[in-house]
Amino acid sequence: MAVLTDPIADFLTRFKNACNAGNEVFLAPYSKIKADIARILQEEGYLWNYEVVTAEGVGAKLRLKPKYLEGRPVLTDLKRVSKPGRRQYVGSDKIPSVMSGLGIAILSTSKGVMSGASAKRQKLGGELIAIVW
Repeated sequence: MAVLTDPIADFLTRFKNACNAGNEVFLAPYSKIKADIARILQEEGYLWNYEVVTAEGVGAKLRLKPKYLEGRPVLTDLKRVSKPGRRQYVGSDKIPSVMSGLGIAILSTSKGVMSGASAKRQKLGGELIAIVW
């Protein structure tokens, strides 16, 4: 098995590929930050739901159910912004507006992982993890 240098990018790629393939459910390895990203994606309407699945002798996994409307995925595209080789930090006044408000930015702040709109309301900046539209 290959060693992943960017597990968040792997998670986001699995999500995008599952949506493009029309999969009803997909699995991803569990981590707290991935669960927080999944929570935000559910709150913003990109996922129906997600759950942590544990099996004996195997690491925990996230089971996610992407949202589709009229047979088309709600997710159009996404982009991993901050990468392990080049972290991208933004202040609360520099949080990008994604697709003129049609998309979301996901940030890791001192108060946890949250959407760009929540971070702006709380006047928090942080690491810009990804943008989703």
